[in-house]
Amino acid sequence: MGPATLLQPDVLVARREDLGTARLERPPLLVVEVLSPSTRLTDLGTKRLAYEAAGVPAYWLVDPDEPSLTAVRLHEGRYAQEARAGADECYQAGYPFDVAVVPGELVGHQD
Repeated sequence: MGPATLLQPDVLVARREDLGTARLERPPLLVVEVLSPSTRLTDLGTKRLAYEAAGVPAYWLVDPDEPSLTAVRLHEGRYAQEARAGADECYQAGYPFDVAVVPGELVGHQD
């Protein structure tokens, strides 16, 4: 991401070799944003577009209100939805690493 890019995601996954002394030298592999009333529009709009333009290959949005997880992947320079998982559904990610995520467990959702 460029020097003027001052985005601070809730979670990011990067290769150790991509870390510089003050910032990432290359885009992270994955960015995760947790939606909240104060950040929802920015996370769905401005940040999504900025991450897409910067070449971040995977972007996940966790919505604690529903609860749900939406995963998008970069395809030919544009984000396309890869998966959407509801509260008790399991999203089995294969990139940037194999991991199973149940959105309700991330946000403490109990039936």
